Amino acid sequence: MKWLIDLFTSTLGKKLMMALTGLFLISFLVIHCTINAMIFFNDGGETFSYWGHFMGTNPIIRTLEIGLVAGFLIHIIQGLLLWRANLAARPVKYSVSKAPANSTWYSRSMGLLGTLLLLFLILHTSHFWIPNRTNQFTQGEELPLYKMMFEVFSNPWIVFLYVIGCVSLFWHLLHGFASTFQSLGLNHLKYNGIISFVGTAFSIIVPLIFALMPIAVYFRWID
Repeated sequence: MKWLIDLFTSTLGKKLMMALTGLFLISFLVIHCTINAMIFFNDGGETFSYWGHFMGTNPIIRTLEIGLVAGFLIHIIQGLLLWRANLAARPVKYSVSKAPANSTWYSRSMGLLGTLLLLFLILHTSHFWIPNRTNQFTQGEELPLYKMMFEVFSNPWIVFLYVIGCVSLFWHLLHGFASTFQSLGLNHLKYNGIISFVGTAFSIIVPLIFALMPIAVYFRWID
């Protein structure tokens, strides 16, 4: 039982949990991004609605949502605890900082980026996931998510906030992807180049697709 307590309380355990939940959330991003990309078929939302309905009604997927929520909570909480621990370890800044030479600004700002992503997640779920699931539980039917997108993204400020959220996701993934493999001990000189390339490509492609969705809806590139 001690190992389980250490997993959530020790610095090494927190980093391991961050890595494991990070991998889980990366897999979720792949699925979520793929479903969202269905709007670019520009078929009046038919393909998007089909797969959205599947994800919203399949009992296996619905069960996995519990694990997804738990994964988000663990990742957020452990990330904030590690961020606070790092700040506490250096209560007084060095008079001459060598940080820029030793690390990137986004690796040192994961707490800030994570907080921005949390705010974006609250905004996003309040627009779509929470109303849809609430309606399913109370009325027994899904909401027309494709139609809701055109209503939500008719507001330029909402579109702007979504794009900012996607930019934060880009920087967060750029560090977090490679960091996940390092925390799991899977980094190796032979494979680090591949991991870096895949991580950079993933960090660009996924947030870009997410950002293009509200932009495309707002400018009516799709109907």
